[in-house]
Amino acid sequence: MIKYQLICNDCNLIFDSWFASSKEFDKLKRKKLLNCHKCNSLQIEKSLMRPNVLNRVKVQQEYLSKEKNLSIKKTIKAYQNFIKKNFDYVGSNFAYEARSIHYDKKKRKKGIFGNASKKDIIELKEEGIETQSIPWFDDRNN
Repeated sequence: MIKYQLICNDCNLIFDSWFASSKEFDKLKRKKLLNCHKCNSLQIEKSLMRPNVLNRVKVQQEYLSKEKNLSIKKTIKAYQNFIKKNFDYVGSNFAYEARSIHYDKKKRKKGIFGNASKKDIIELKEEGIETQSIPWFDDRNN
């Protein structure tokens, strides 16, 4: 089996297709059995493709990249757990609650976390109210 990247000369659509051999591609082309699935043109040609060669360095880099991403995600999850245990969740009322705490220091003993728009964050910063944004992952793993 061989995989070719094909291009339609009429609509410039690029798509991949598998063939039993390079001779099989030529045979199908000669019999006019290759057509574009977008415009139905018979003007299909093989495009240049780079070989898909696996090397140890590339595989190792991909593995390290996945490991690094998992490590970052694990760290973020640890931050999330800390925040959930030590702060009060205020949902979409974050900007209102942050202002209430800032202007009435005795209102809350714990910090808060929740959702705010970029506009709200900018306005809070202009008022001198310090906030932090972190990425937030749902508890489910899809």
